[in-house]
This record gives sequence, C-alpha cells and structure tokens, in this order.
Amino acid sequence: MTITNLEEAKNLTQQFTSKPSTEDLLKLYGLYKQATAGDNLTERPGGFDFKAAAKYNSWTHFKGTSKEQAEALYISLVAELASKHI
Repeated sequence: MTITNLEEAKNLTQQFTSKPSTEDLLKLYGLYKQATAGDNLTERPGGFDFKAAAKYNSWTHFKGTSKEQAEALYISLVAELASKHI
C-alpha cells in the first residue's frame, strides 16, 4: 500500500478495523501534531489529566523533528499499522 501524503494517511487510520496499542496511538498523535504544528510550545497539563499528559509527552518527544520528517515518519507508521489493523 502506497500512501502519498499526510491527509491520505490520516484518512486511512479511520479505516482500521481493530484498535492499535495505546503506545502506537500516542506515537501517531505525537507525529501528527509535530507534522502539522511543529514543536509543542503549549503548557504541560497538570493535575490528574493523565490522558492529556500522555499526549503532551508524546508530542514533546518529537521536539526538533522537522515537519517534513515527522510527516514521513507518520506515513510510515500508518502504513505499518494498516497491515495489522485493516
């Protein structure tokens, strides 16, 4: 399967028939945010919002990665997951 752009990859994730692992979902989130928004400059969520903190950490993990590189990594990960979840 050949995926040519970020939007195509994002749409493909909507066709998954089974749910990827939490780790894979967080990696998808972090790469997508890095590819579309760049480095995470938002304030870290506080308190007991563990889901928001996990998303924040995932996005921050890719700090310094160019948007183009993050997009390529996202597309590659979606292609890999598609082989398991479609």
